[in-house]
Amino acid sequence: MELEGQLDNGKSGKQRDFRDLDIWKLARELRKEIYLLSENFPKEEKYRLADQLIRASRSATANIAEGYGRFHYQETIQFCRQARGSLYECLDHLTVCLDCNYISEEQFKYFETNIFHILTKLNAYINYLREKKRVSNSTIKPLNN
Repeated sequence: MELEGQLDNGKSGKQRDFRDLDIWKLARELRKEIYLLSENFPKEEKYRLADQLIRASRSATANIAEGYGRFHYQETIQFCRQARGSLYECLDHLTVCLDCNYISEEQFKYFETNIFHILTKLNAYINYLREKKRVSNSTIKPLNN
């Protein structure tokens, strides 16, 4: 399956696996940044807020990857929707971080902007998959028995 406009693997323009998806790469960078941010949280938050934030960021990339491995477009779309939910969960946890003064307003704005950028790209990918599904469904011909 070739995903025009959604990959950046340098040469052939062909999709090798989920790691070639631009959206997965963006979510991966967010995941790494969230991990580094959470290292500065108070010790009492290690197994509470930090853990939840890290899990939500990991869920975003994991759902994009798992969806890529599915056979049908609709399954891929559903996993992308779950990734979208995980990104919103990250935003909520970051709001808690802001409210508890674990991060500055500037840090919050940085992550908020980044998450909304990823959400925009993820929504575009979902729309791309919907169109591919629509086209593939319209080209299916019934068997003549």
